[in-house]
Amino acid sequence: MGTSWHIRLSEPENFDRYTLLDAIEQRLEDILAQMSHWRADSVLGQFNSAEPGEWTALPDDFAGVMSAAFAVAEATGGAFDPAIGALVDIWGHGPMPVNAPPSKAAVAEALDRSGWQRLKFDHETPSLQQPGGLRLDLSGIAKGYAVDALATLLRKHGCNHFLVEIGGELAGSGMKPDGDPWWVDLETPVETIAPLRLALHQLAVATSGDYVRGRHTIDPRSGYPVEHAMSVSVVHRSAMLADAWATAICVESHDAAVELATRRGLAARTLFRTGDEILEWISPALAELMTE
Repeated sequence: MGTSWHIRLSEPENFDRYTLLDAIEQRLEDILAQMSHWRADSVLGQFNSAEPGEWTALPDDFAGVMSAAFAVAEATGGAFDPAIGALVDIWGHGPMPVNAPPSKAAVAEALDRSGWQRLKFDHETPSLQQPGGLRLDLSGIAKGYAVDALATLLRKHGCNHFLVEIGGELAGSGMKPDGDPWWVDLETPVETIAPLRLALHQLAVATSGDYVRGRHTIDPRSGYPVEHAMSVSVVHRSAMLADAWATAICVESHDAAVELATRRGLAARTLFRTGDEILEWISPALAELMTE
């Protein structure tokens, strides 16, 4: 996924660090072997290179992520879309670097080959049909899924008090050894806006934006990078869904983001550019969490 992972935990009795470490690395390798956009031999890579009409069988992890991705794509009218790998690639955010921004013609051509509605997903098998030229990219949801997967793994190994982080997406469970919750500070890249600290007690948080990696979020509907969203954070029980919803809200305009987060009851904080100013908005659901 082009990033790192970190875990902090309160050690249970008979804790075996090296057995757990091996299990973590194997679990992450399993996920990468299925959903890495950077590996040609991953299941995702095989789907991307499949012939038109060909079906690709999906392992359980991949199928679960696709089910969630389809649900969020439908709920957002395509603001979140797992099928924009062609657009991601031509803007240089995929496995191959580019020397210049794509032409309008190249963007239009990539748009024609993209879109979740072109996909056929057989939930029973489960399997996914390649419509021809479509490329999946799950970078807006897979990191969150990996966080959830490690949280589940830790609990299976008797670890119930932990903080998991993969590329800035986090999930917390239980308490720190000193009895405090797992405190997480949301990055606030503007000095005029107050910092925000969260207690991740059985909660996850995911952040999308451009203040670290530049304008890498692509609007699936226009094919161009999002310019207005500096940072969007979503707090959720599921890191996977927090990841996907943060991506979708990041793509939306300010008014549409407010409507979406409010209607869906999402706990979100947005930092959007409005002219020369940065406007902070805290959703009703997040405001309620902050007062509990």
